[in-house]
Amino acid sequence: MKTIVVGAGLSGSLMAIYLARAGHQVRMYEKRLDPRGSSAEGGRSINLALSTRGIHALEQVGAAGPVLEGAVSMRGRMMHLEAGKLRFQPYDAREDKVIRSVSRAGLNRHLIETADAEAGVECLFGQTCTGVDAESGRATFRDESGQASSAEADLILGADGAFSAVRASMQRADRFSYEQSYLTHAYKELSIPPAEGGGFRMEKNALHIWPRGGFMMIALPNADGSYTCTLFAPFEGENSFASIASDGDVRAYFDAHFPDATPHLLTLIRDFRENPTSSLMTVRCGPWHQEGCVCLIGDAAHAVVPFYGQGMNASFEDCYLLSEALLAHAPHTAD
Repeated sequence: MKTIVVGAGLSGSLMAIYLARAGHQVRMYEKRLDPRGSSAEGGRSINLALSTRGIHALEQVGAAGPVLEGAVSMRGRMMHLEAGKLRFQPYDAREDKVIRSVSRAGLNRHLIETADAEAGVECLFGQTCTGVDAESGRATFRDESGQASSAEADLILGADGAFSAVRASMQRADRFSYEQSYLTHAYKELSIPPAEGGGFRMEKNALHIWPRGGFMMIALPNADGSYTCTLFAPFEGENSFASIASDGDVRAYFDAHFPDATPHLLTLIRDFRENPTSSLMTVRCGPWHQEGCVCLIGDAAHAVVPFYGQGMNASFEDCYLLSEALLAHAPHTAD
């Protein structure tokens, strides 16, 4: 069976592996350049919390081992209270029941490399999807020079994220429901470097949270001793991004609300100035498939805000469940 996967992000690249192992001939299109040859997009990564259902999906194609080797176990939440006290909240009484902090960029590169190594997968980068026709099974693309192309397949999978071009084509069909909603809050990524001489500046095996009512900061550990931090705050109003106009405002804001973190945020001013302030969106739509030919997975079908910690895990579970459904209902694809 010929299959097109639109999007080489986390769900798209994992789905390509599943499909190739089931005997599909897969062409995976991605609008970005190959991330293996360029640095990750700065300021927008948000480290990922890999949980049991995400690990299970990776295990089915033998991709979990290398991922877990580079992950940091988080046994629970380390709450940084306003009074300066720390309160650890374990996820489970059993110490081996943990979630893992993983690098989005590193995980994506690993999955793309694994997919590209499959004999049945062809990876095409710099290709923006401009539309999909479910009746004909045709997808159209435009490369960086503006050159248009098209391809036909028995199955087209939209794994192209919250602003999915595949979903946009599906929305023109009758009885397709779609809803997107934005939070009044935004996020900005910050960073804490490793301690001098290596090691971690805070508790290593915890997801650090600074809860402050209407806003908060989190920090996830990385294997090199650094932490990827994210500030979630309102766009406007009290304690908002709009209330922080100068470098002095940045310092005053963090000294007032996150005083125990400030000494570790060595590049705070630069990070705050250079990293984007990004919006937070939820997507709901249905049905997720059309004409038995086009199907949505991952954020294209059900984007959720990142502090739920379930976007990647839900997307990986999509790959596993869709693969099981294809094997059960289209067993000839593995012939």
